[in-house]
Amino acid sequence: MSAMETQIHQYNRVVIKIGSALLVDRKDGLRHNWLKTLCRDIAALHQAGSDVLIVSSGAIALGRTVLHDTSLGVTTGSLRLEQSQAAAAVGQIALAKAWSETLSGEGLVAGQILLTLGDTRERRRYLNARATIDQLLKAGAIPVVNENDTVATSEIRYGDNDRLAARVATMIGADLLVLLSDVDGLYTAAPDTDPNARFLQRISKVTAQIEAMAGDAGSELSRGGMKTKIEAARIATKAGCTMIIASGKPDHPLRAIEEGARHSLFEPSASPVSARKKWIAGQLDPIGRLFIDAGARKALLNGKSLLPAGVSKVTGVFRRGDTVAICDLEGGEIARGLAAYDCDEAAQITGRKSSEIIAILGHSGRAAMVHRDDMVLTQTLPAPGDVQARQEETG
Repeated sequence: MSAMETQIHQYNRVVIKIGSALLVDRKDGLRHNWLKTLCRDIAALHQAGSDVLIVSSGAIALGRTVLHDTSLGVTTGSLRLEQSQAAAAVGQIALAKAWSETLSGEGLVAGQILLTLGDTRERRRYLNARATIDQLLKAGAIPVVNENDTVATSEIRYGDNDRLAARVATMIGADLLVLLSDVDGLYTAAPDTDPNARFLQRISKVTAQIEAMAGDAGSELSRGGMKTKIEAARIATKAGCTMIIASGKPDHPLRAIEEGARHSLFEPSASPVSARKKWIAGQLDPIGRLFIDAGARKALLNGKSLLPAGVSKVTGVFRRGDTVAICDLEGGEIARGLAAYDCDEAAQITGRKSSEIIAILGHSGRAAMVHRDDMVLTQTLPAPGDVQARQEETG
């Protein structure tokens, strides 16, 4: 047990993400009894006055148990794209039925929402999805969100529900995101292989040092791993949302957190970005990349716009207004923003002074390649010696 207790019911709007391995047993299918205890926890939160939204993995995993792998044309291992989509088509129905019936048993109404990456990448669809979720919450319903795996391909998918949950949390203005997983939090290294691994109880900021502690996916039922959880933390905390990583293995997993079960808590940013910048920050797959020199990096971290003179290279095919990642020369991401130029024009003015733009392009454009009002930092300078975490020794 941890000395830290987090009272989830004190948060106004809570997003709870459930991993596939918690919800679906590879041999027996849906874990009905565990789901009942979780829904009782959700009902208690709802009764205490919290808005609750669920991001539920498990459609593909559940579809595999319903159809059986042999009917999908495989015996063991990973599924091909079309096999995964077929499994999801069956699993989504079973998953929605399970949530609806189990929440109904607690006097709650469930509403299903299936999202793709485009629903949060395109501003109009983003606003439409947010309005739907807001209406469900106002009606007292429990939105159950999942990625639409029946149509999502590798090019247009989130790839895991950790990042989807963070994106949804920022979309609806949640103040707490809980990632229930098969691990009880963040460690400095893999605790099952490194006896010196230390448990991190509280993380004040997501830095490169924190990101380096992430591992890979640990289950065939799950596409996510600690790496995606850290990325989710970066997205959520930047928008002013607290995030928790906790084990979902015990019954009543939310109640266990409130009673002091071990968990890692990521503190929200002290100065959360505006709604527009939340949308920019949450763009998971920038269409292009701008590589900048050290001087431009320093300027960005000091709140300046990105000028063409500081850009060394442009990659990707993007248009004005698309989201681009701004990276240092080693490829490390520093910020994300909306491009002021199409990729062809951006390439032409790379490394040039703003005063030269009209002569190069034949028309006057913006002085900045990415204006500071259209940009949000995804990397900050850590304080010297700041490990960004208060550590509790394992055991």
